[in-house]
Amino acid sequence: MAGDSEAKLRLVSDHIRPFLDFPKKGILFRDICPILKEPVALTAVIDLFEEHVRKNHQQVELIVGLDARGFLFGPLLAQRLGIGFILIRKKGKLPGPTVCVSYDLEYGKAEAEVQQDAVKAGQKVLLIDDLLATGGTLYAACELMEKLQVEVMGCLVVVELKELNGVDKLKPHTVFSLVQY
Repeated sequence: MAGDSEAKLRLVSDHIRPFLDFPKKGILFRDICPILKEPVALTAVIDLFEEHVRKNHQQVELIVGLDARGFLFGPLLAQRLGIGFILIRKKGKLPGPTVCVSYDLEYGKAEAEVQQDAVKAGQKVLLIDDLLATGGTLYAACELMEKLQVEVMGCLVVVELKELNGVDKLKPHTVFSLVQY
């Protein structure tokens, strides 16, 4: 099984494409679009997440996806696990009563929200997104869940940019990343 997981990790890593100077000069952007284009690579991502969750988070009740790329992986994982999926969106994108948090970005402020009735107090959730950089967005999502008295069991990401130390911002929450740069 370990060899199978290693082969899947190599496949995922091979489908992450670097773009220098995007979105601005000096940034090396890690593009996950090739994973989405190749069914076997996308399946590998979900297989690896599923293996991790079944081994480490058997009590999880919901997968929470972050706007927008968490929406690509989250529903597939939730379906595999036989549990629900909910959205955390940018402010103003969800109908009905919502709960909102503000957070800082490198270039300003942003707000994230979730529908008020999407989760119940005490539920156990895992957050999912494509990438962990500085940790600002995932941290805001953790705050949002805690505001609703939901237990965040951890965070899942396809790519972690280790030099930006986003994992430190998320402590005490754990982060499981498939590929690290």
